[in-house]
Amino acid sequence: MSTVLSSGDGINALGIKPLEIIMNTDQVKGRAKEVEGAVKEVAGKTVGNTRLEDKGRVEKSVGKVQAGIGDLKEDLKK
Repeated sequence: MSTVLSSGDGINALGIKPLEIIMNTDQVKGRAKEVEGAVKEVAGKTVGNTRLEDKGRVEKSVGKVQAGIGDLKEDLKK
């Protein structure tokens, strides 16, 4: 078993800096919901299903709000 030592600057002995988490869960879930909503909206337009199109538009908006909350949380951390 080998041990990788780390210096105080966050870079280990191999010169590799560990990955930094750049998005919180609200950001990830919100962006995913935005994409899901966009897909539903386009699918609804394509097949002429206004209900699906509207549902996609709403879901996209909800995702945008959730991602915005996540962005705000990240900004407050800094």
